[in-house]
Amino acid sequence: MTVLFPKVNALRLGYHPAQVEAFFDTARSVYERPGQAPTELEPLDVRRTAFDLKHGGYETTAVDAALDRLEVAFVGRQREAFVRRNGQDAWMQDLAQRAQTLYPRLRRPAGERFAHPARLGRGYRASDVDEFLARVTAFFDRGAPLTADEVRASTFRAARGARAYDEGTVDAFLARMVDILLGVSEG
Repeated sequence: MTVLFPKVNALRLGYHPAQVEAFFDTARSVYERPGQAPTELEPLDVRRTAFDLKHGGYETTAVDAALDRLEVAFVGRQREAFVRRNGQDAWMQDLAQRAQTLYPRLRRPAGERFAHPARLGRGYRASDVDEFLARVTAFFDRGAPLTADEVRASTFRAARGARAYDEGTVDAFLARMVDILLGVSEG
């Protein structure tokens, strides 16, 4: 049996090996036979993939890095197909339109850019998210450097109520930002 990734020791938690192996087998099949596999796999599907934790499982950082590379490969394939059908200018216009859907949220006042969790609910600290969004705004307004890896690696402290933003909403925004950045970097 081939071990795809390094494993953590039996006392630590890692990703469930059987789930990881099944996902990467499916991804390899879809990637090697585009349009022929019984199921298609989109870059967003790769990003949303989650595995259960198990003692002695696969090292999470190694699997996560492989998922990031896999997502980039699927974005590259998606971009190539789009450009082949519609041209490079159409690809850049499509990216610009997707970026424009994100921009209005950046114009909202700090502390009001996303929904807040329920009264006592936990979420991401709004000030941390707003600080990161300043970098996103600089990317859009001035072309300041920002990579998909930086967005993926962003972390925010926890907060409650009005001092927090709903995690799911922030995560969805950041996922769309990653899509845009990957699309630009592939060009």
